[in-house]
Amino acid sequence: MDAAQIGFASLQIATLVLILVLLYRPVGDHIARVYTSPRDLAVERGVYRLIGVDPRAEQTWQAYARGVLLFSLVGVVIVYGLQRLQPILPFSLGLPAPSEHLAFNTAISFVANTNWQSYSPDTTLGYTVQFAGLAVQNFVSAAVGIAVAIALVRGFAYRRSGTIGNFWVDLVRGLGRVLLPMAIVAAVVLLAGGVIQNFAGFTDVQTIAGGAQSIPGGPVASQEAIKLLGTNGGGFFNANSAHPFENPTPWTNLFEILLLLVIPFAMPRAFGRIVGDDRQGYAIVAVMGGIFLASIALGSWAEASGGGTATQLAGAAMEGKETRFGVAASALFGGASTLTSTGAVNAMHDSFTPLGGMMPMLNMMLGEIAPGGVGSGLYGMLVLAILAVFVGGLLIGRTPEYLGKKIGPREIKLASLYILVTPTLVLAGTALSFAIPAVRADVEGTSIWNPGVHGLSEVLYAFTSAANNNGSAFAGLTANTPWLNTALGVAMLLGRFIPIVLVLALAGSLAAQDTVPSSAGTLPTHRPQFVGLLAGVVVIITALTYFPVLTLGPLAEGLS
Repeated sequence: MDAAQIGFASLQIATLVLILVLLYRPVGDHIARVYTSPRDLAVERGVYRLIGVDPRAEQTWQAYARGVLLFSLVGVVIVYGLQRLQPILPFSLGLPAPSEHLAFNTAISFVANTNWQSYSPDTTLGYTVQFAGLAVQNFVSAAVGIAVAIALVRGFAYRRSGTIGNFWVDLVRGLGRVLLPMAIVAAVVLLAGGVIQNFAGFTDVQTIAGGAQSIPGGPVASQEAIKLLGTNGGGFFNANSAHPFENPTPWTNLFEILLLLVIPFAMPRAFGRIVGDDRQGYAIVAVMGGIFLASIALGSWAEASGGGTATQLAGAAMEGKETRFGVAASALFGGASTLTSTGAVNAMHDSFTPLGGMMPMLNMMLGEIAPGGVGSGLYGMLVLAILAVFVGGLLIGRTPEYLGKKIGPREIKLASLYILVTPTLVLAGTALSFAIPAVRADVEGTSIWNPGVHGLSEVLYAFTSAANNNGSAFAGLTANTPWLNTALGVAMLLGRFIPIVLVLALAGSLAAQDTVPSSAGTLPTHRPQFVGLLAGVVVIITALTYFPVLTLGPLAEGLS
């Protein structure tokens, strides 16, 4: 990139950071008030009566977890059923029902806040499935993530308590007071920016060259808003946020990046407010922000440096990128979407330079905690903070404590299991895809368009995206096969709900404890030293876990 392009890229990042800083306190304070207010709105009381819930009755962690799992199971059944019944639904656009394995994959994907799409949305799913199935899950899966994060925060805030809140109350409040109002405002802004919203179906037009083309329509702005705000990522069109109907201009592109970052970056503020120490929130957001800026800088550098003689002669690595965005805005969007659990794309990550394509993969391998998904980013970072406190306690020879709660064997076991779940799913899924002869023949024969080292990167990216509930993909992999639909569906399911159960168990363990007064030997968790320690733990865990497989894929390709 020349000096003008670098200056424009720097201006975009600076503008984004400034707006996030300005929104940090008001959005975070609002979220904290939503989940600590003793008052219920009239409409909320009506919902509680309808579903038979006592809003004043709190739940144990086991009951909370059962609520999450039962609610999510019902969501899977509904989304699967809507897809299989599509031909008889209104606004189906004459489209047939997806296959059993594709419907299974899609149902799990949207309920798990992954939004992985093994299909072309605009030619596979009609409007009813899109807005009654997928858009609804965009809201409720995000609300579930926030609820689980708040339950863990209560674990730190409560003393000698056998409960961690009420899942149904947290779900309803997250939907009605946080996600829905913000999504309405975002949709109006997107409409003003040129994102479409209609029920026009397919419109046949004559091109300038005299040919015919079918132009799709649809209720896009309403789904686009919550797709980004809820860190979901599933696009209405196959090109996702690279499509001009979803993301028309450079300023809507920046606004969409802001949408997917605003709630995750505000969650640490809510954490600090609820536990009664704003400094703890600042420490967490400092780690998130530092990793975010470092990743964006490295990803932008890798894309700006190009890859090979052809790219350098062309002037920039523009393959797979929209000219209205360019290299810098594409790298920024790709980094932001994979540092959260959004999975939306405004460029094809498969066409990034080898090292540039490694950065989105590495962002997901970090655990998507900088700032991570809506809710999941905060609880993922707090689990890592517990491990960092344990390491710090070993260094100073003291029993580790975090926010006055002792970090004992039970807490460390739960945190360690949380850390191990995702890498196990990623590495096992990738290995099985190449190790089982029948599966390998299917994968190599029909799915991977780029064999060799890059083909390994495509499969590794797919399982990394699925297990981390991201949803983005290397577009060179055709994942709509029985094996990949099933295996990735299982990875999404286990990668979402096993960590949630472990987090809720951790919340219950912490809530049952009394607080321990701090002493001269207590590790301060609000100072720069702890910020550096936590960032180091994040990087070291990722490096030790994934470095070997990265050397076989994107690193090997980038250094060749």
